Parts: sequence; structure tokens; C-alpha cells
Amino acid sequence: MTFQNYIGGKWKPSSSQETFLNINPANTDDLIGTFPQSTTSDVQEAAEAAREAYKTWRLMPAPKRGDIMRKAGMILESRKDELAREMTREMGKVFAETKGDVQEGIDTAYYAATEGRRLFGHTVPSELPNKFAMSIRQPIGVAGCITPWNFPLAIPTWKIFPALLCGNTVVFKPAMETPKTAHLFVEVLIEAGVPEGVINLVHGGDEAGKAVVDNPHINLISFTGSSQTGAIVAQNCAKQHKRVSLEMGGKNAVVLMDDADLKLALDGVIWGAFGTTGQRCTATSRLLLHEAIHDQFLEMLVKRAEQLKLGDGNQEGTDVGPVINDAQLQRILNYIEIGKSEGATCLIGGKRASGKGLEKGYFIEPTIFTDVKPEHRIAQEEIFGPVLSVIKFKTFDEAVQILNGVRYGLSSSLYTKNVNLAFQAMRDFEAGITYINAPTIGAEAHLPFGGVKETGNGHREGGWQVYEFFSETKTIYVDFSGTLQRAQIDNYDK
Repeated sequence: MTFQNYIGGKWKPSSSQETFLNINPANTDDLIGTFPQSTTSDVQEAAEAAREAYKTWRLMPAPKRGDIMRKAGMILESRKDELAREMTREMGKVFAETKGDVQEGIDTAYYAATEGRRLFGHTVPSELPNKFAMSIRQPIGVAGCITPWNFPLAIPTWKIFPALLCGNTVVFKPAMETPKTAHLFVEVLIEAGVPEGVINLVHGGDEAGKAVVDNPHINLISFTGSSQTGAIVAQNCAKQHKRVSLEMGGKNAVVLMDDADLKLALDGVIWGAFGTTGQRCTATSRLLLHEAIHDQFLEMLVKRAEQLKLGDGNQEGTDVGPVINDAQLQRILNYIEIGKSEGATCLIGGKRASGKGLEKGYFIEPTIFTDVKPEHRIAQEEIFGPVLSVIKFKTFDEAVQILNGVRYGLSSSLYTKNVNLAFQAMRDFEAGITYINAPTIGAEAHLPFGGVKETGNGHREGGWQVYEFFSETKTIYVDFSGTLQRAQIDNYDK
């Protein structure tokens, strides 16, 4: 199939007429579709359409906008299996996970619908008599939403539903690896009743992404991607005094104390390290084991990891799907060689997977390294694949130092029965998210999501905080005294 951009209520090709191919990473013979390679002029057209639609969309009462978000959630719910199958075909993770991806979008839609009646401001007493003071939330303008491929429905809903609910219009630039999911999501929004020009879809690569960031008609940017790209986005937005939210990389660690429930921890580590083939910003890429349980748990972990079945995520019984493309496959294999050269021991995995049904996909064996030092590159840099680095420690304080000793700070986890250590972890782990007796992955739509250090820039996706990013505070004073009353003048001597 040949797909198009959606600009100003019309489906249309790129102005350049150039296209790119979308291919199933589990079977490179499976061509999903051809998509437009958009240019700066396409983004400009989309931004102008969004700017024009903003004039009327911002005036629709927020509860009415919420009704549209609710309807979108209902449509997503009715099409959950279909959307999940297409998503698995497009980016590889197993069907149960893509169903979860869709469910996250459903939850986000329903949460957005309720926020249509909860865009709270504040009323406070004035310091002057016969004067009323309050604040309200208002939309900002056109939002540019740039999203990644690993959660091709959930993350766009995290951004687009709040943006629309707050009264902004949107230019949506999805990842080149998952354009069909984006197309299907926009179809859902259209069916739900989002007016022409309010949502605009522009496919493409670096030129389109840069044009979204640089366009003067786009007032704020919400970006999810690598820390390197995020730094460039932030610099370009700063030059324009443009609001920007960055959700970037992670190097997340699970800490297992000597009193941990090892069976519970085993399930969590396997899920955290190899779910989504390790292609999550919250993936468990470091495992910190107390020396007293190190050997025992490692034996349990290897035995379980060896049982994981690789294959097409739409096939029954598959535990781990492919990585997204050949470039990512080669990047992961390169990191595995780096780990070996640094002196770490590759216990299992470490190479491209082979076997029946895997010949035409980008499959890599789940890989576990031991004898990893905290300063090793495989313990410091985001690999974004099914590679787990195991580090031994002696004391809780040492574990905290190792966990915090990276430039990222997204998710963290501690397994222990010691309530005192649990509260110390909540206080001392340098991360936007801390789990106790659970893995590093898994977000809930009604809670803020994001990280510290090079993971983010202080804003959050999800929960109530994202609505603060997509709206502006306006302070209102109503003086009904009938006289000139001057605030910030010394009135106390009168």
C-alpha cells in the first residue's frame, strides 16, 4: 500500500514525491507500505493548517474536547487486536506487548477525557480589598510531537491527547520505522471527530523532524528519542525561546539485596531486560547483585534466559521478537564485542540468532555479561537491546553509588524485604522512577513519567503534569473597588 501525509484535513503525498519503505523486522520480505519522505515545505504547510485550525479549536470548551478524546479511546478499544497485530508486524515486539501498547493509549484517552473537566487553576485572596485574584489554564498554540518507534501508539497518545485536550493543535512527526501505526492512530482521531487541521501527520526523517523543531508557527515541542538528538532539539528550541519537553535515554538498574525474594526478582529481571527485546528507555540493562546471592541468582537467570523463544511476535509462544532494523542489530553486536574487549564474561548469547523462522529477521540472542565493572562502557552507555550487564556489590551504599554512577536517571528498582532500605532507595536513587520489588519497566497513564540528568529536562509525560506542559498559566485580577488600588506599593503605613 502507498500511504500519505494528512495535512489540513486532506491526505496528500510529499511535495518532493519521494518515498521510503516500511519493512517487517521479523521478515524483511514483508513490505508493509510506502510512505512519503516529507520536506520542510510539507511541515510548513502542516504548521499553517494547524495555526489556522487553532483559532477555533481553542474556543471549544475543554469538556467537549474531552468527549472527543473519550470517543477516540472507545475506537482504540474496539480495534485493539487489529492495531496490535499491525504494530507487531511493523516494529517486532510480541503481540501481548503491543496489546499493552494499545491499552496504554486507551487509558490515556480516558484520563484525558476526565481532565477536560479538571484543568484546574487557583483562586487565592488578594492583598487588597474588593479585589478578586485567580489563575486559569490556557492553550499555547501549535504543538510539534516527535515520537519514537518502540511504543508507536502509546507515546503518541501520551503527547497528542493532552495537547489536544488543552486546546492546542498538533503537527505529528512519527518515527520512520513505525509510520503505519501513526497512520492508523490519525485515522482513529479523524473518526472520533477531531476537526480538519487540528491533527496533522507528516512522515519522514531528519529533514522533517528538524523542520518541525525550527518552524516559527510551531510553539512548543514534545520530543522522545536519544539524548544526543534531544540536546540538539533543546538547543534549537532555546534559540527560538520555544517550550520543549525532552524524554530521552536510560541506563536502568535493578538492585537485588541478599534478602530479596529471588523467584519474584527472576520474573522481574527477565521481563525488564528482555521484554520488547530490550528496546525500552526503561529496560533493565544493569543488574546489581549482592555478593551473598550473586552465584545462586545468576544460575537461575541463565537457566530462564536460555528458555526464551525468539521469533515473529505475532506467532503464538514467542517470547522475544526482533530488533528494529539492521543498523540497530549491528550497533548491539558492536557493544557485545566492546564488552568482551573490556574483560567482561559473556555467559549466554552474544551473537545474531539463527534457526528456522529467524533467517529473514533482525534477531539477536538474549545476552548476559558477568564480571562487569561499573566503569565499563556496557555498564555506562545505552545499548537499547537484549543485553544485560551484571555487577557484584557488597553493601547497599555501594549499590547506590553504582546505580547513580551513570549520566542517565530514568528508572530504578530495588528488591528487598527491608522496609528501611526501601525508603532509602526512594530517597537516594537518582531517577525519575523507583520501583520496590518490581522491574524497571511499566508505566501507568495517570502518573508522571520521566527522568533526571541526561534523561530529561524537567518536564514529565503522563499524569497531571503533562497538562501543565501543554498549557499556559494566566493570572487574572478583578478589581471591583471603584478606586485605583496599587499592588506592590507600600500600603501598610496608611
